Amino acid sequence: MLAFAFTNIAIDHARRGGFMPDEMLGSVPEMLSILNPLGAVDQIDAAYRPVGGGWRDSTGHRLDLEAGTLTYPGDQPRRLVAEASLRDERILFFNGAWVVVIQPDHSYRVARID
Repeated sequence: MLAFAFTNIAIDHARRGGFMPDEMLGSVPEMLSILNPLGAVDQIDAAYRPVGGGWRDSTGHRLDLEAGTLTYPGDQPRRLVAEASLRDERILFFNGAWVVVIQPDHSYRVARID
């Protein structure tokens, strides 16, 4: 299981809501292991598919790392709540159960994992 670092936004939201920040991530951290040779997307897909999910790419999002937001045209920006690394990949978790996996070449994939 990977450990995620939480943003101040997530910590404050959890405190005000009376829950632990890691509850915002659901089972995503449990789906990821440094011991598994697969990349993050493949690990999440393999763990989530048997329970009716799976990684399903969502296109059209704009990732702004400087602002810590993920935006889809016409929607409010999603705020970054947590981040982890898996070898050379960055895994970002945004409010609303949106997950972004960034590759070393800065390309990224987006999916809603709820």
